[in-house]
Amino acid sequence: VTVTEGTGKYVTDLTAQDFAVFEDGVKQDVTFFTRTNLPIALALLIDTRASMENKLPTAQEAAIGFAKRLRPQDLAEVVDFDSRVVVLQSFSNSLAELEQAIRKTSAGGSTSLYNAVYIALKDLKKIVAKSSDDIRRQAIVVLSDGEDTSSLLPFEEVLDLAKRSETAIYSIGLRAGEGTSGVSAKGFKEAEFVMRQFSQETGGRSFFPNQLSDLAGIYGQISDELSSQYTVGYTSKNPKR
Repeated sequence: VTVTEGTGKYVTDLTAQDFAVFEDGVKQDVTFFTRTNLPIALALLIDTRASMENKLPTAQEAAIGFAKRLRPQDLAEVVDFDSRVVVLQSFSNSLAELEQAIRKTSAGGSTSLYNAVYIALKDLKKIVAKSSDDIRRQAIVVLSDGEDTSSLLPFEEVLDLAKRSETAIYSIGLRAGEGTSGVSAKGFKEAEFVMRQFSQETGGRSFFPNQLSDLAGIYGQISDELSSQYTVGYTSKNPKR
């Protein structure tokens, strides 16, 4: 759960008593509550289709800025996707390794967004299963500038997997600037719908900056949100569950 004031400022000093959990209208007992920021396992997905070529240097710098804000207990992987999906760096908390991987991204090809999200979800599941000592929150941050044109997997199947794997998806959709070739308005509308769905249905957020220079601020907002969350748990009182 993320709590914000009207101003968008995060509220980080609430206690378990400030929350009420209901299931089918029946109040439940909160049996697990923490406001200490849980370690995060994060997949950083970067679209490298041909139309990203001019945007990539700015996108790389913004992603590196985001990696710099990860804490020692966090892990991240870097995934480059165009027609193919390539894991450039498996889960690591070494900034040097993550930065090197982000700088390796290069543009060319079409977009297989659903394949990339699917692979990231599978990788997150593996890493979370390994770190049995702690509960780890899972998140995907995906940066793309257009619709999926080359995935083998259907959107619904990947969305269903995302919902079941308790992974919040934060999506950043880059609109094509004036006079740039590549993504059609119709194609972007389709992409925008898909990215909003991924985020809304998984408890993440979606962003559609008008200019590249906003990217660093958006990655900053995602980072702030990930480190200002409460984890609330309960056991259902419904014996049928």
